[in-house]
Amino acid sequence: MNHEITRRHFSGLLLASGMAFGAPHPTAASAKRPNADRHKVIFDTDPGIDDAMALLFLHYLPQIDLLGVTTTFGNATIETTTRNARYLAERFKIDAPIARGAGRPLVGAAPPPADYVHGKNGLGDIPLPETIDRNLDPRPADRFIIDTLRAFPGEVTLVAVGSMTNLALALRADPEIAGLARQVVIMGGAFGYNGMLGNVTPAAEANIYDDPTAADAVFAAPWPVTAVGLDVTQRTAMSQDYLRDLARDGGEVGRFIWDITRFYENFYRSIGMPSIFVHDASAVAYLVEPSLFKTRTGPILVATEGLTLGQTIQKPDAIKFPPNAWDGRPSQRICIDVDAERLRQLYRRTIIAGLGSYGDRK
Repeated sequence: MNHEITRRHFSGLLLASGMAFGAPHPTAASAKRPNADRHKVIFDTDPGIDDAMALLFLHYLPQIDLLGVTTTFGNATIETTTRNARYLAERFKIDAPIARGAGRPLVGAAPPPADYVHGKNGLGDIPLPETIDRNLDPRPADRFIIDTLRAFPGEVTLVAVGSMTNLALALRADPEIAGLARQVVIMGGAFGYNGMLGNVTPAAEANIYDDPTAADAVFAAPWPVTAVGLDVTQRTAMSQDYLRDLARDGGEVGRFIWDITRFYENFYRSIGMPSIFVHDASAVAYLVEPSLFKTRTGPILVATEGLTLGQTIQKPDAIKFPPNAWDGRPSQRICIDVDAERLRQLYRRTIIAGLGSYGDRK
């Protein structure tokens, strides 16, 4: 299959963010979007159960043009996450190139896989085929990101739901790409709203903790970033009844989601949570329905050493402080509240609507 990126059949991208529910992100790019109902996306991911759920969400959203999937380490090793991305693309006919990315953080060694959350194979230990035919793009993920942003200047959103290493490597190799991205939406961080501070340490969320140096570079770059963190993702849960109904009504895709979430749900029950949290799919929901979220703006720093390694701290734009380390950094956006019920409804509608295209989605 020829996965060369072309300009055919693609239109513009909506800038989706705001100081309050649904307000636009303050950037000049918003003045020149050619078609606000379409979104060109690179999905940077470490599949992962919730990553798989988010990828299927992207695939079946009618307003998404998925230009590529780039893989990173995190929920599993880079070998496993790349295999899983290839498997998902092959099984669900996701016609987008897949580029293998970083296998370790910018500094130090890769963290151990989160197999107690996602299973040893990263997809809840469901049976997987020994052979997957789907080929990889020959470029590494950071080069794929650079080439795609340069091919579609001002049009592409990066949706990053694993470690931020590929994005940071792309910035190192070509700093000018920060002026070419329409926006960056990440699932990562925790800023203290609703009591949310961390899920791998008391101070840090997993995607940021896996490569805090990379995350800090992403927040420091002059592109518009929105962090969809634990403050909202842990306020949105999918119950067993919700997932069972999705399996009943969502055909092959709904049954697949049910199957991979059995392991995930058992993990959550083991820590006293009756339902699974909606992490990565929340970042996708922000992209297409920013009115679901309330946000706050301000520059962000990530702790890159010490006891608080991986902590994300925003200096709110609305509060004045004496000179400090946040000065000179771009104002970025964090999500602080969410309409969880509407998000669940959007996810369900999208998966069920995809029934008509499963097996022949182009």
